[in-house]
Amino acid sequence: MVRTPPRRRDRVWTVIAIAGMPLLAAGLIVASALGAFSGIRSLAPLSSPPVVADYDQEQRDNAATIMRAARDLGLSVRDQAIGIMTAMGESSLRNIDHGDGETSGVTNPDGTPTTSIGLFQQQDGWGSRAERLDPYISATLFYRAMIMRAPDRDTLAPTLVAHRTQINQDPDHYARYWPRAVALIEALSGEESGLDP
Repeated sequence: MVRTPPRRRDRVWTVIAIAGMPLLAAGLIVASALGAFSGIRSLAPLSSPPVVADYDQEQRDNAATIMRAARDLGLSVRDQAIGIMTAMGESSLRNIDHGDGETSGVTNPDGTPTTSIGLFQQQDGWGSRAERLDPYISATLFYRAMIMRAPDRDTLAPTLVAHRTQINQDPDHYARYWPRAVALIEALSGEESGLDP
């Protein structure tokens, strides 16, 4: 049997294919590494706190209820975050059935004992005990007061909006909770809020 030599064109393609294999393999490795790297870059920076993991189910449910109350009133994402920030500063997002007056003897400026309860630690003037202990109703009470007391809230720092609404002693009390409120609202909604933390 006589073998016919391969045609020149076939030999050229064979050489190209053999020579190109290492380049193809290298390209796949680089592409894979870049894909993995871009996936890592898309995660939150290591320095940011794992906000959702810091709160238990009760706290996350309360935050979601505060968001829902704001949405039902037609309020913005910023207003929702202000509500969550305020509840963080007042109760750590827990529906507390007692206030500082009962636990620490804290009084109001006029000397009367405080009667604050609930997520927002609202006193008797905010509503009935049942209303203040209902997360949705207490959030609605907070937002209605916010609308009245801070009509220019979009031009104010979030902590000042909360201060005007709650009428507490320290206007900067809530500022430390703002970044966590923004992160939590984004985690619960699954969307970027566009808010500066």
